Amino acid sequence: MMSSTPTAPAEPTTGSVPRPRRRVPFWDNARYACIVLVVLGHAIQRLTYDSDIAMALYLSVYAFHMPAFAIIAGYFSKSAPPTKKQMSRVITDILVPYVIFEMLWTLTKWLVEGRADPNLTQPSWTLWFLLALGIFRLVLPYLALLHWPLVWAVLISVGAGYLPNVDSTFSLSRTLGFLPFFVLGWWVHEKDLVNRLRLIDTRPWWLRAIAVAAFVAVGFVAWNWVDLWKSIDLDNWFFYDDSYAALGAQAWWSGAIRLALLVLGFILSIAFFVLIPRGTYWWTKFGQYTMYVYLLHSFVLYPFRESGILRNAEPTWIWLPAVIVLSILIALALATKPVRWVFRPLIEPRARWLFSDARLVDASRRDDPTGSRRPRER
Repeated sequence: MMSSTPTAPAEPTTGSVPRPRRRVPFWDNARYACIVLVVLGHAIQRLTYDSDIAMALYLSVYAFHMPAFAIIAGYFSKSAPPTKKQMSRVITDILVPYVIFEMLWTLTKWLVEGRADPNLTQPSWTLWFLLALGIFRLVLPYLALLHWPLVWAVLISVGAGYLPNVDSTFSLSRTLGFLPFFVLGWWVHEKDLVNRLRLIDTRPWWLRAIAVAAFVAVGFVAWNWVDLWKSIDLDNWFFYDDSYAALGAQAWWSGAIRLALLVLGFILSIAFFVLIPRGTYWWTKFGQYTMYVYLLHSFVLYPFRESGILRNAEPTWIWLPAVIVLSILIALALATKPVRWVFRPLIEPRARWLFSDARLVDASRRDDPTGSRRPRER
């Protein structure tokens, strides 16, 4: 897999034995905060039909949580041509889990809804991000060859919205839509901006105050004009999944709307990273296992979403906090060791039988598709 290690640079060596690299807890904290927001966004979606404040929270979360996730994935990706081992990890860490979970979703829909329409070209619910990670890694070495790769990524994202044939097939519309955030993360790492500007070490109080103010402002705007945002289907714009025409914007300048959303996602992602704790906490280690939460939480939420229990859930002041707490608990539970032990064969399959050279599958460590490297658990 074309990703690097979420650790600090190697420390000086003593003799010929290098010291182990120090893991930077900030990145695990950021990953885990992102995945909690993913669960929260999916959990409160049914509340948005009947609650304006739930809709405001939903819009505020969707404005930045997947952009931030894509930035993290890009930061730990390499633009060099992949080695055979890295190519094999794309297969084992992304493509094989994608096929497995598409099959599980087909089985689930057949058992619950009585219908089965298996189609690997149309990702089910959350699985689009797995395909996006694979495509990101495929195109990054080519973009890195160009002048101004970030500018090209923005042009691709904005331009894709004008093309009605760029749709959800193989998650292409979303992949191209979120591409600038992934490239931004890679570019920040490529320029070593985090270390040069001490972006993790330096966090003055006024910067945190600005970050909080940014979220307060976005929350206020989302809530105060919620009827307007509903009328223009702003939530669908945040999905980056439909063409501008499908979203009711046929004007030549419709791309400016996506450009504005890209800027908003960038600003809020920066504010989000500013507020992420820098230390190590009891939950920090869960940031290494975000793919477990990402791939499994949709099955946990499926009964709640499909049963209608969250429709007409009043009063909001009870249900919304309850759903927020439930989302946090789900994200915690799905990252625990017992859950990882049970579902590891599905989420982190080694699939040695697929390869002509079994040595390509490194059993000594495991990689999260967002770039988190860790030793194999026993």
